[in-house]
Amino acid sequence: MSNSKSQRQTLPSNPVERNVSMAIRPLGALLILLLVAYGWAVYSAPIDRVQGVIQKILYVHPPMAYGAYLGFVVTGIAGGLYLWRREEAWDRLAVAGAEVGVLFCTLMIVTGPIWAKGTWGRYWSWDPRLTVTLLLWFVYLAYMLLRSFSTGGERTARFAAVYGILGIVLIPLNYYIIEIFSGRSMHPENLERGSLGDGMGFPFLIGNLTLFVVFIYLLLLRWQVEALRADEVQRIQQGIGAEAG
Repeated sequence: MSNSKSQRQTLPSNPVERNVSMAIRPLGALLILLLVAYGWAVYSAPIDRVQGVIQKILYVHPPMAYGAYLGFVVTGIAGGLYLWRREEAWDRLAVAGAEVGVLFCTLMIVTGPIWAKGTWGRYWSWDPRLTVTLLLWFVYLAYMLLRSFSTGGERTARFAAVYGILGIVLIPLNYYIIEIFSGRSMHPENLERGSLGDGMGFPFLIGNLTLFVVFIYLLLLRWQVEALRADEVQRIQQGIGAEAG
């Protein structure tokens, strides 16, 4: 009886969010196995003859970029669903997507200059992609600040949803800006099928798969936290209402 009650208290009341929360633990077990495989794959990957060991950031930096893009897309899509359905669960998912997206974008910005120093000889240059990436980071950091310092409510959620949708425009721009500024960007061209060296394809695949699962795990975890927080606020408000009655 006590175990059942404890489980109910640690799972959100919303059916969708409750089902999502129940997937977190098995996903975490899968993630542990993938992290072990990821570490082994990166360690055993060949060392590039030109860049040396610093080139192994390849197995971290692009997957972080994909995770950042995915997080911001989740924010935009969830924001659109909130505007359509007016269900707070989608607004909470939008917040979770932005937070995880900013985390991945931050790690992308940190690992990029480390790789750049070993390749270009300097940590930072106002390269078109670097500049747009920094702008993308600021846009969604502003989204998080908006949610943190506002009083909340439907008006804030609607504004944040529209803001999150508009921010998605920067994602395709960031991806294709190398082609737009062809020959004027220090950044390497976007990876194409077969463009990696011998022995690099498998570690790169494992890196993308692992960090994708990391992304999903963190996203669901943050969504669960937001849902439980909303349930707690609702319980407090109901308690105050009952006392006042």
